Amino acid sequence: MLIDKPMNLMRPAARLPRYGTRMRLGMILAAPNHVAEADVAAMLPDGVALHTTRLALRGTSAAQLQEMTGNAEAAASLLADARVDLIVFHCTAASTVDPDMGTRIAQRIQAATGIPATATSEALVAAASALQLRRIVMLTPYVQSVNDAEVAFFAHYGVQVIQEAGFLPPQGQGSASASPQEWLERALSMRRDDADGYLLGCTNIRALPIIGALEQALRKPVITSNQTMVWHCLRKGGIVDSVEGYGSLLALH
Repeated sequence: MLIDKPMNLMRPAARLPRYGTRMRLGMILAAPNHVAEADVAAMLPDGVALHTTRLALRGTSAAQLQEMTGNAEAAASLLADARVDLIVFHCTAASTVDPDMGTRIAQRIQAATGIPATATSEALVAAASALQLRRIVMLTPYVQSVNDAEVAFFAHYGVQVIQEAGFLPPQGQGSASASPQEWLERALSMRRDDADGYLLGCTNIRALPIIGALEQALRKPVITSNQTMVWHCLRKGGIVDSVEGYGSLLALH
């Protein structure tokens, strides 16, 4: 069929693909994660592209988390082939095993690729500082030993976890199985007037859609692993766009 008129390739109603004209973000995830990419894609402003690779994760014990981090350089090298501008090692539990773990992983990635790198742990510390969070309530899908490591991690950086809980998924189901409504109800049940803010920690939980509702109900900042990572990486890349709809953090420059 002949077309005698030029096609309109710039339909106003269509959202154009993000080809990374401003920034290409490389993300390393644990293999079972199927939430982070959707969350990050929802938050990225125009001109910022996401490129992802994965590492095997067999469980959440300290040894299994350490095993995953051992292959960070190999995963990062794949992202380097895509000529990304920044690489983030994006796993909350693995990067907070001890206070320096995330920074060490980021340094290893940068040494191996020559590309600036960061980790979820560094994003959490930066967000706590930017929002002046010194006393937080923490809700995760983790076993107690992982929560204990995160409490110690935050204490090292001057942030006191005044209450924490692990909202464990049913046997055989992943952390993404809980609905946003379930996270909302759990977080509201942990309301503390003496808290500066709330953390819903884990890159594989469906908490992003309820950040705004929680902040409105609790009248305190609410941060999540995926939200803090996006904010941190955008700012490291010199992008200061405000992203509406996902909490007060993403409005900070």
